[in-house]
Amino acid sequence: MMLRRNFPKALCLGLALIIAVNILLAFYTKGSLQSWILGGLQKDLPGPLAVWDEAVIKRLSHLELDLQQLKEAMKLKQHEEVDNRLKQPVEAVQAETKRKSFEKLFPDSALFKQWGEGLSEAEQRRAQKLFDKFGYNVYLSNQLPLNRTILDTRDSRCLQKMYSSELPSLSVILIFMDEALSIIQRAITSIINRTPARVLKEIILVDDFSSNGELKTSLDEKIKFYSQKYPGLLKIIRHTKRQGLAQSRNTGWAAATADVVVILDAHIEVNLGWAEPILARIQEDRTVIVSPVFDNIRFDTFHVQKYSLATDGFNWELWCRYDSLPQSWIDLHDPTAPVKSPSIMGILAADRLFMGEIGALDGGMLVYGGENVEFSLRVWQCGGRIEVLPCSRIAHLERHHKPYALDLGSALRRNALRVAETWMDEHKYMVYLAWNLPLENSGIDYGDISSRKALREKLKCQTFDWYLKNVYPVLKPMHNIVGYGRMKNTLDESICLDQGPIPGNTPIMHPCHAFSPQNVYYHVTGEFYVGPLIAESTTKDRCLTDPGKGEKPTLEPCTQEAHNELHIYWDFQMGKAVKNRATKRCLEIKRNPSGTYEPVLQTCTTQVWKIQHTIRNWG
Repeated sequence: MMLRRNFPKALCLGLALIIAVNILLAFYTKGSLQSWILGGLQKDLPGPLAVWDEAVIKRLSHLELDLQQLKEAMKLKQHEEVDNRLKQPVEAVQAETKRKSFEKLFPDSALFKQWGEGLSEAEQRRAQKLFDKFGYNVYLSNQLPLNRTILDTRDSRCLQKMYSSELPSLSVILIFMDEALSIIQRAITSIINRTPARVLKEIILVDDFSSNGELKTSLDEKIKFYSQKYPGLLKIIRHTKRQGLAQSRNTGWAAATADVVVILDAHIEVNLGWAEPILARIQEDRTVIVSPVFDNIRFDTFHVQKYSLATDGFNWELWCRYDSLPQSWIDLHDPTAPVKSPSIMGILAADRLFMGEIGALDGGMLVYGGENVEFSLRVWQCGGRIEVLPCSRIAHLERHHKPYALDLGSALRRNALRVAETWMDEHKYMVYLAWNLPLENSGIDYGDISSRKALREKLKCQTFDWYLKNVYPVLKPMHNIVGYGRMKNTLDESICLDQGPIPGNTPIMHPCHAFSPQNVYYHVTGEFYVGPLIAESTTKDRCLTDPGKGEKPTLEPCTQEAHNELHIYWDFQMGKAVKNRATKRCLEIKRNPSGTYEPVLQTCTTQVWKIQHTIRNWG
């Protein structure tokens, strides 16, 4: 409380000093101050007048910079007090501020589920508007200190590790497009504060053609301020047109000059001791691409949630996911040991020269998505390896929504096909199946891949089959699929077979859409897989089943059919009936009392079905 009472006085004093110095400098440049001071003191000055004259300017300039930094420090202190109040229980905050209760204007907004108690209506509107624009709580971010403390999420044994005093130099690259300014500043501040100065050579900002106005002049002013304190540390590169995530990362990598590059999103905060494990591991093996462990900065409260250690994987749509730790690593009983990982999430560290030798990132990837999987396959298939480092942790802000591209589907689909055609050989059909695209004449232009195939030939890379067997055996290809896509009964082709509610195992008929609950895969041996394409060998497929009694079909684990005497095998050809081989009943549809159709099992009539895509002229 004493600090809060004295804070305005300290601020006023600091501002008064700044004004005074500015006046003195103004007089000095006009010659008035020079003649006033030198008139009485010239005879007592040691050395030439010009030397003393230069020294005065230098001292006054340093004084102004120090006062500017004092003012910034005062702002930070004020933000820290706001942060401390935010950490207090709601009752304590209410008792201290004595703010009246305001009506909640956005009761259904995700922003206000766990945050925002006591905000005025004007503050709520401001916070919601910023949330809609950025996908996270910019209103709160602007109040939090830039140098805030976050939870140290490392295992205690990481703190006992010792690293060489001769580690490689480090370039940190921050990629952004229309981030909030305070987010970028907090990332920069955390890197400066939590990276040993002896290794941190530069921080390179890459702006992929932002439209956010404060990322122009205001950001330049912030960089100028940092540069006064840390000369040469910060650099910024601005694209003059949107080039996408992969090319932005390449821009930063090409501009880097240190031994090791770390490519990060700008919405991060590095944690204590994050850099040393990365630099030490790459110093041991220059062909290792490493990833830190990610924690979650909540989009609404900005609290940091510790995430469990996992490896980075992907499904057949090439969308990232977390996979379980390999048993070989668990058997080491060393929580600080690097973990072999099939892929990376996009944030990565690499030996700068090795990254160039294997072709950096594929600049032909558009917008967002797939570039990390492409790079991962190339690293593994072309002589490198990927590891997650448990002792390096970075808090990553996960947006509630991505306002800059509400529909990423087209870019993700296009990039996925580019990866499949370049690196997946005879298994590329799985990507087409996952995206529900025809294997021939898909209509998707994935760009020119001749240079990527030439690079693969030059590097003498392994096949994708080698990758599946040696790196990612849990990724499961499906063989002998002959029909896939949406499944329709000709009685009403506006509705499709659907997996129905989850949890649950009862399929339904639902208006047709383009999402995975309506994926159907017909196997040449007679099984119908219904629902999202299963990518993991440990996950159970769900097969269309005739339970043998009642009229409702079910979806059951395919592998349990023999033990449970399930009837999962069906005869089907395009435009004909779907008939169970064991029960001889047909899958058909009928109207229920509400007037909508539902799937039933009954004596076969004349009903027939169509499936969207076929393979090898089946049917």
